[in-house]
Amino acid sequence: MSAHESMEHAEHAEHASGSNKKIALLIAVLALFLAVSETLGKGAQTESISKNVEAANLWAFFQAKSIRRTVVVTAAEQGKLTLAGADEAQKPAVQKQVEDWTKTAARYRSEPETGEGTEQLAEKAKHAEHDRDEATAKYHHFELASAAFQIGIVLASATIITGMLALAYVSGILTLAGLFMTGLGLWWPHLLHLH
Repeated sequence: MSAHESMEHAEHAEHASGSNKKIALLIAVLALFLAVSETLGKGAQTESISKNVEAANLWAFFQAKSIRRTVVVTAAEQGKLTLAGADEAQKPAVQKQVEDWTKTAARYRSEPETGEGTEQLAEKAKHAEHDRDEATAKYHHFELASAAFQIGIVLASATIITGMLALAYVSGILTLAGLFMTGLGLWWPHLLHLH
């Protein structure tokens, strides 16, 4: 091998080494973005599960209150029928009981001071469902971002092995796609309907 060929070979190796450093930096950046999107995704997944449990509990409480309210309304209606056939001595006691049942039924329907009337419980449950849906939408975006970053890491790694720079460009495009999906997850989770 001549001195000239040796110089060309050394220059080519130096250029490849510089290129590999850039690809290694791309891989490191992709790994960082992957860690962030995975962390955000797990947080959103946990929030989604938590809000789903909260909504289910609130709807169960709503059902229990609704059943109690129905029982009390039925008792009040039965009391009204009893009142019609009651003798004069019993009427005040029956009337008071019907009024108490009617008040209880109204309280079961709306109890703003405790937030445990059926109206308030339904509102809370719907809010929890909304929060669950929001967290689920975020989770889907973060998962897609993570997939883009993972594929980008594989392609960037393949660039080092194969020397095909086109793979590095595709990896760069996937990085941008992952960042876009992460941004959607953070700020506009319902812009795209992914579920």
